[in-house]
Amino acid sequence: MPQRILSVGPNPDARLFTGPRGGRISTAVLRDATHWDDVVTKLGYEHLRRHDLRHTALTWFADAGVQVHVLRRIAGHGSLTTTQRYLHPDVHKITAAGAALSAHFSAYHAHCRAQSS
Repeated sequence: MPQRILSVGPNPDARLFTGPRGGRISTAVLRDATHWDDVVTKLGYEHLRRHDLRHTALTWFADAGVQVHVLRRIAGHGSLTTTQRYLHPDVHKITAAGAALSAHFSAYHAHCRAQSS
């Protein structure tokens, strides 16, 4: 992998992986190469689509702190709005965000009370 990364150079639009004819990897090639249909059937996830994994990966990147404008480039989206549709924070992240806001307001109000006394 490191040799492949070096071979594409600094071009951010270069492809690390290519299809059998050197171009973009098609969904059919990916499905066949990974035996997708057989794997998801054996696991009992027949409803899972490969595209769902894009949503998962982008959400995990966002949860790791990757900024949305970087995610847009990773996903190859033309707009941030499209990228945002791919992000699905779980209930724990939403609850943690609410707790962080509550803690912020508590600290702010304590600071204001200390300033006024």
